[in-house]
Amino acid sequence: MSIPIEPLIYGLIFVAVLVMVEGIYLTVFGKSISLNSRVNRRLEMLEKGRGREQVLEQLRKEMSQHMKSQSIPLYSLLAEKAQKANIAFSPMQLILVMMLLSMVAFIGLTVGTGAGLGVRAGVSIAMGVGGVYVWINGKAKKRMALIEEQLPDAVELMVRSLRVGHPFSSALNIVAKEVPDPLGTEMGMIADESAYGRDVGEALKAMAERMDMQDMRFLAVAVTIQQTSGGNLAEILDGLAKVIRSRFKLFRRVTAITAEAKWSGKFLSGFPLLALIGINIAQPNYYDQVIGTPAFIPACLVVAGFLVANLFVMRMLVNIKV
Repeated sequence: MSIPIEPLIYGLIFVAVLVMVEGIYLTVFGKSISLNSRVNRRLEMLEKGRGREQVLEQLRKEMSQHMKSQSIPLYSLLAEKAQKANIAFSPMQLILVMMLLSMVAFIGLTVGTGAGLGVRAGVSIAMGVGGVYVWINGKAKKRMALIEEQLPDAVELMVRSLRVGHPFSSALNIVAKEVPDPLGTEMGMIADESAYGRDVGEALKAMAERMDMQDMRFLAVAVTIQQTSGGNLAEILDGLAKVIRSRFKLFRRVTAITAEAKWSGKFLSGFPLLALIGINIAQPNYYDQVIGTPAFIPACLVVAGFLVANLFVMRMLVNIKV
């Protein structure tokens, strides 16, 4: 029993698809679109000579275009993730990228494998759509994690600005200039919208709902209450910053406590596959006596089902609500 090389080719082609979609994204929009950029994207667009109103219009369009396109067939699966990731590609551009990647995957499968036309077509479409979904999902998780990490520092920066006498609008502008992406651009949009007459509390609430982030809802509620009933906003935000930071520490602690169980589940599901590969490398004919029996395929399916079930059971066991 020799190890087929085609699954390895499929994996390499899928990795190439992921690398290509990231490369296309950075080529079209530049390095400023990356979350690792030191200067946030809004400031870079302003430095290039574009007007404040034009920048605001483009950023608002990018941040709302995906949820407005949920009616496109199958795109609803990507819309929420793309919204949280703030993908600058329009929905039609994303669909074109899927088609392009599917074509590249089809060419790679044609050259590297001997699969039939139907199999190559189905797998290439799955790779094109799945590659974009995995890429968007990774972007969304990374962006939301960065915003959660940046928010306490941003609120504390607002508190310091308010205590030295700046109005809240100026505090937002300071955060927009000093904080890198992704939160810097988000706060810059709120500062621009408030400058054009939109209520700050309403803008914060809209951003919190768009990102589905509880800590941002706390900030929006705090600002709205202060606007309607008065009070010391600096003290309110100082207490809010402490609460957000405490929640963030609690989440990190829960993540650390459950890390062992999560990796144990992954290891217990992945080790049999690694053992299978090792056995076939050490002794290629080890399964020759049983591979032709009627019970071999059903037994393999049962084992695969147990391995997948193990992942879900371990995830449920460590899914602690805080």
